[in-house]
Amino acid sequence: MSKEISAANVEKFAQDFDQSPKSNAIANTVAQNGILASSRNIASDVAMTPNFSVEIQTGAVANQKQSGRCWMFAALNTMRHPLQDQFNLKGFELSQNYTNFWDKFEKSNFFYENVIATANLPLGDRKVDFLLATPQQDGGQWDMLCALIEKYGLVPKSIMPETYNSSRSMELNSTLNTKLRKDAIELRQQVAAGKSEDEINATKTQMLNEVYRLLVFTLGKPPVKFDWEYTDDDKQYHIEKDLTPQSFFKKFVGWNLEDYLSLINSPTEDKPYNHLYTVDLLGNVVGGRQVRHLNLKIEDFKALAIKQLQAGETVWFGSDVGKSSDRKEGIMDTNVYQREDLLDIDLSMSKAERLDHGESLMTHAMVLTGVDLVNGKPTKWKVENSWGEKAGNFKGYFIMSDAWFDEYVYQVVINRKYLTPEQQQVEDAEHDNPTVLKPWDPMGALAL
Repeated sequence: MSKEISAANVEKFAQDFDQSPKSNAIANTVAQNGILASSRNIASDVAMTPNFSVEIQTGAVANQKQSGRCWMFAALNTMRHPLQDQFNLKGFELSQNYTNFWDKFEKSNFFYENVIATANLPLGDRKVDFLLATPQQDGGQWDMLCALIEKYGLVPKSIMPETYNSSRSMELNSTLNTKLRKDAIELRQQVAAGKSEDEINATKTQMLNEVYRLLVFTLGKPPVKFDWEYTDDDKQYHIEKDLTPQSFFKKFVGWNLEDYLSLINSPTEDKPYNHLYTVDLLGNVVGGRQVRHLNLKIEDFKALAIKQLQAGETVWFGSDVGKSSDRKEGIMDTNVYQREDLLDIDLSMSKAERLDHGESLMTHAMVLTGVDLVNGKPTKWKVENSWGEKAGNFKGYFIMSDAWFDEYVYQVVINRKYLTPEQQQVEDAEHDNPTVLKPWDPMGALAL
């Protein structure tokens, strides 16, 4: 039975507040400065110094600006790092707008296909509502970028630079999502009317033609063949002629993307460790690479990230960047704010409890470029962000405590060769039949 708050309750609460001699002083500082500034812990600045026993020099950070393409920037950063050294191009970037174009184009088709597949479900069904809530968006996953590269290749940023709409994506996303929802109405109506598969596909093809036109208007036309001119850091001029996006990727990046696997640390009961998972309705390229996550214990998870860094290779990772994070200072540390001490309340939850109860989920992807090991154990990590050089006090790089890694890092991408034979065996055995998670699972949230 529900029970209202009584006047006696309120009076007792007021008395409890007045009995603490610190209450007024705390109320004054919090009211004037806010919770975070009032609870800021200076000791965190001392602990998070930018010194690392294992460090990969990666140059200036990129800037995703007012867009949600962190996953794309982070992934392309890991690919450009070795390329910069190999070709003596410290300021080089791969085109994030090129992959952005094809991502939005493929996501539109992915949406249409899922609308058709769920057309017999009623409006109000949770899966239908999930699709219509966000037909497409800037977010994504490592495997989704791999699917794009495998189909479309890559180009240098100079060949397809940023536009107003790639850097400030709100107008494009709003317009494209309005179109996709409008198209969903027609596709559902055609299915309900019993139209043939060929008729529905013809309608969808025309819709995709309009999407392509919208994307060219806003993002530019993707190149099919191009010449790449560049001057290296020694002032030497180079030109590469008659490249295609696929030949550029093969010649200048040359990764076997199948070697790179997504690992997660999700200590929830619905995801036993040492098993492979995917997320329903998560993807972009129809018929392309499936999103897969191998769930590992945090100790194994971190050990693989360290192993890859020690081998000189940076690590893509997904996290909940807004938690215990000081963006102005560039520090991510569980002790950066002391809210519980300030407010005299208990806010503690386990990592699993935060995931299960909506308190945390993956919100941002970045790159690990260093780790500080003391007696073989990590104490802090160097992080390459994609918010430009003005974010934080370290020219766009962030410092992350190992405790923060434990609590708020959920995903890393690791080369298969660093996995143990047992971990490789799990990935091989379950590769074609991963456990399917619900579309709204927090392990898919980075794509929303």
